[in-house]
Amino acid sequence: MAKAITRDLAKFDSWPDSALVDDKTVADVLGCSRNTVWRRAKAGGIWPRPIKVSDQQTRFRVGDVRKALDALSAA
Repeated sequence: MAKAITRDLAKFDSWPDSALVDDKTVADVLGCSRNTVWRRAKAGGIWPRPIKVSDQQTRFRVGDVRKALDALSAA
């Protein structure tokens, strides 16, 4: 069964590069699990780097997610 597109994911292309998104949105955009997002973020490389917003919130820049998506598509 196909996964439904969430409201956030449908608007992803219209967001500015400076917008911040959570790990669930990153996982949906990159087609992986939330665990994979964190595992690869720790490893570095082309994967987007997390930004600590507060003690209990971490987000990713939309521009960084787009760059990672482009790099993964080119590979």
